[in-house]
Amino acid sequence: TVGTQTDYRDGEAQTDPYSPEYVVLSTSIPELLTLATLTWGRGLPAGLAEVEMIERARAKRAWEATLPPLDNASQIAKRRKMMDDMEKKEWAFREQEIEKLQELRLEVLKKLLRRRNEKQNELDFKRLDAQWQNHQKAIEEKVKKLRHNCALMVRKLIAKRKNVGGKLARRDIIEDYADFASQTYAPLTRIGYFPDNHAERYAVKNYYLNTFAGLCQLEASLPDSVTQVQIQAPKPKCSTTKTGFIKRSARLEAELAQVHQ
Repeated sequence: TVGTQTDYRDGEAQTDPYSPEYVVLSTSIPELLTLATLTWGRGLPAGLAEVEMIERARAKRAWEATLPPLDNASQIAKRRKMMDDMEKKEWAFREQEIEKLQELRLEVLKKLLRRRNEKQNELDFKRLDAQWQNHQKAIEEKVKKLRHNCALMVRKLIAKRKNVGGKLARRDIIEDYADFASQTYAPLTRIGYFPDNHAERYAVKNYYLNTFAGLCQLEASLPDSVTQVQIQAPKPKCSTTKTGFIKRSARLEAELAQVHQ
């Protein structure tokens, strides 16, 4: 009637399947003893390889039953020949097992080599992609520099073409003021003009706005109508009662007058 709860789960305390003790009679050799070398996790539960081993053990026991007895001297040569044939079969079977293991190892090695080649190809592709990107950036920078030099040389050629004979030309003030891209409106820094210098001279400096005394003087000069505003309440267009309520008749008259207007 009392239930208990352990500190561990059943799965954590689970052991290998129980194998009971057994006693073998001297007159019998059970076939089940051929599986005594198999344990849980090493052959158990039985698979295809274990079933083939059991079948080979049964075939070997059947073959041992067909061997001639040792007390018959005339059958010794036959017994030796049968044993040699069986030994050759066992060696051939072992060679097949070794070949199977070698094939499995070869497949695993092929998979590992294939995986390594894929990783190496991926790294090579990334490296080539990075080199291609760098090469493209270098080409773009070079093209940009060539275009800049080309524009510079074209401007120089245009400037030389304007004064082919090398004559000194007077300044045309009307043309300078008519062209908004001339030096009059947009002077260049390279000819010695810096438009950002002395920018504070364009700021508005007013005595009445920057000083407290100026503000007081400005406020005193203003008329009273500016500082002291008087607002008169508008008179209602409709007749109201003493309490300020507009009658319905007056409201209707106002609406009719608005519609008529």
